[in-house]
Amino acid sequence: MLTRKQLELLRFIHERLKEAGVPPSFDEMKDALDLRSKSGIHRLITALEERGFIRRLPNRARAIEVLRLPETISHGISGRARGFTPSVIEGHLGRVRAGAEDEGARPVAVPVMGRIAAGTPIEAIQTRSAVIHVPPDLLSTGEHFALEVRGDSMIEAGILDGDMVLIRKGDTAETGDIVVALIDEEEATLKRFRRRGTAIALEPANPTHEVRILPPNRVRIQGKLVGLFRKY
Repeated sequence: MLTRKQLELLRFIHERLKEAGVPPSFDEMKDALDLRSKSGIHRLITALEERGFIRRLPNRARAIEVLRLPETISHGISGRARGFTPSVIEGHLGRVRAGAEDEGARPVAVPVMGRIAAGTPIEAIQTRSAVIHVPPDLLSTGEHFALEVRGDSMIEAGILDGDMVLIRKGDTAETGDIVVALIDEEEATLKRFRRRGTAIALEPANPTHEVRILPPNRVRIQGKLVGLFRKY
């Protein structure tokens, strides 16, 4: 199991490679992870390489290749969760809490609050429809809830129609975060959050879908994506 910082670095490298085609510099990695020195980044990269998640290419500066992304098996889903069976958690989307790696820890019940559109926004999620049980090492501080994904606009981020996303409640986001955004207090959607000047961009991860540019007073962040469950 990777530590929280190892997961954060792997995710940051992966996202930068997808967006820019080149890996981030050591200074960018240090700043992104809020570390004081680049020596910490060297240790994290070495650990990821030893575990087979990345490969450093010889004779090329800043050359890092992501070989794979982590997967762990959940402790199962209970309640009326629309036919979900024990699921695969896409670990690269989650932030694992440091020190919570006790395999004997009891799963935590997280409410399923309905469906979320990863395409055309649907009416805002409101009702609790089920409960899933989540390994505690996938939960950071704060409240969490889950939503069933409908639509295909986030497929290039590894989020498919029918997946169950794990969301940490919160009303703020940083550029690049995948968020649940409430538009005009009535439409909820799952998109990547970016700031564009004084406006907010809600970006899909599918070239067939359009980016929505909205003024801040029309968008309210309800939480950030921290994990993903998938049906077998």
